[in-house]
Amino acid sequence: MRYADVAKAERIRIYDVARVAGVSVATASKALNDTGRMTEQTRERVKQTAAALGFRPNAMARALTQQRSFTIGLLTNDTYGRFTLPVMAGVAEALVDQGVSVFLCGIEDDAALGQIHVDAMRDKQVDGIIAAGKRIDRRLPVDLSNLAIPVVYVFTEGPEDAITLVSDDEQGAREAVEWLVQLGRQRVVHITGPASFASVTARETAYRDVVGAGAQVLNGPWSEAWGHEAVAKLWDAEGPHPDGIFCGNDQIARGVVDALRERGVDVPGDVSVVGFDNWEIVAAATRPPLSTVDMNLKEMGREAGRLILQLAEGKAVPAGIRKLPCKLLVRQSCGSALRASHSNGEARLGI
Repeated sequence: MRYADVAKAERIRIYDVARVAGVSVATASKALNDTGRMTEQTRERVKQTAAALGFRPNAMARALTQQRSFTIGLLTNDTYGRFTLPVMAGVAEALVDQGVSVFLCGIEDDAALGQIHVDAMRDKQVDGIIAAGKRIDRRLPVDLSNLAIPVVYVFTEGPEDAITLVSDDEQGAREAVEWLVQLGRQRVVHITGPASFASVTARETAYRDVVGAGAQVLNGPWSEAWGHEAVAKLWDAEGPHPDGIFCGNDQIARGVVDALRERGVDVPGDVSVVGFDNWEIVAAATRPPLSTVDMNLKEMGREAGRLILQLAEGKAVPAGIRKLPCKLLVRQSCGSALRASHSNGEARLGI
């Protein structure tokens, strides 16, 4: 039977794959599930046949056979999506090839709404839940600790015995400040967000470790307006002005760059500026484009997807906080010799 003839059927079944590949149904099933003993040539032939026919495993049959729903719930209070959407993209990439679907539930900071979504996930018999937040030192407003299904926490605080993924803020900040120092900047100031944030503390710690004596930290809101205000404080004060500014996020950094330009201060000629987050819609629109630290949220999502899949399959995964490395993205706002060798004006540093 030709592929085209089989493809005309309303639904391609595993029987069709087995017939075209010239194997038994049992062999076809084992080949597609990477189980059983057979030659690699046979396994590959079955997989190629299935792909050519457009075969899709029956989700209900798989669920009944393996006692799984092949669905994962993503629960978040980050309804704006700044952190959750990149995480969601990474989770989907990690699970799509495994035939696992992901559905997103936004709960804002509403405990009652959160419980409704959790109950709905349990009714749907999801294989696991990924809990994602908007800051690493706050928990979601719903208790997931006693569920009978696995939970992985991403960019939010989880119980001590849970698996939690966060970005390594201290490592990322250290690379950013070290880069400014390597550029010859001698008066590097740190303009950042509220001191109550754990991420602010981690980034400030790294900054102070690199700069040492003379370190100066200005705390304020996570906003462009605060970037403008901080520049006014620094430039209206007596004494030498900073020649390097490390900002706690990209919004602050954009405000800093705009405020410096309004004062006739050249960026990066007079002052190098580095942000944090790599919020591309902000970093790319800054003039000049903003050097910043990427928290690798998409990779964090991929790792969360891999871990929740392992847990759903009954595999043992050690609990604890896992810090994923950040990457420094060098663009025009801090100035460097590397720019000339990168056609897109961006150099990547870090692990």
